[in-house]
Amino acid sequence: MSKHILMVVTTADKMNENHETGLWLSEFGEAYIEFKKQGYNITVASPLGGKTPVDERSLQGETPQEILDTAKYLENTTKLEELNGSLSYDAIFLPGGHGTMFDLPDNKKLQSLIRDMYESNRIVAAVCHGPAGLVGVKLSDGTPLVKGKTVTAFTDAEERETTLDRFMPFLLETRLRELGANFVAVSNWNDHLQTEGHLITGQNPQSTISVAKEVIKQLS
Repeated sequence: MSKHILMVVTTADKMNENHETGLWLSEFGEAYIEFKKQGYNITVASPLGGKTPVDERSLQGETPQEILDTAKYLENTTKLEELNGSLSYDAIFLPGGHGTMFDLPDNKKLQSLIRDMYESNRIVAAVCHGPAGLVGVKLSDGTPLVKGKTVTAFTDAEERETTLDRFMPFLLETRLRELGANFVAVSNWNDHLQTEGHLITGQNPQSTISVAKEVIKQLS
């Protein structure tokens, strides 16, 4: 029976009135392609549903056509509130983009989905700014999901290098550390992931395929 992946993407399109944001396309597209190669069923959901905004910065440079082609799966995402529950999915994957910093941390539906999936030993994976979706998650005993877990995410140093740190509601590395996570990082823009049981996190866009392949490895 085919595995079913829930990919949750941002619908936040602005950092403030003057600065647009959204999803980092390669972090969605690279993972989507890897999962499709395995024949997995994929549901793409978001806080508001409908079309997901793509950060224009993620389209600069030589973006492979197969990544650009995955944007069609972002045209009509399912609203998180319309999902039936966590038991339909074998894994949840949170790609990044600065938009996630604004609409994933406080989303109660997402928090309950992640908690239920984690506590039922299903895979919870996130890359780059995607772990912003983990910061509000508490386990059934009230403990933050990330407390005592070895994780990684977009680092404070990488955020400062983008010069967008001044627009962020918080710095992701700092927040994860404050929640009690054992945060591990490598130098900026290098492929890096951390696996803590069925919790899988990647540091930056360069880590997306590694995270997706770890999800596939665990599912197989």
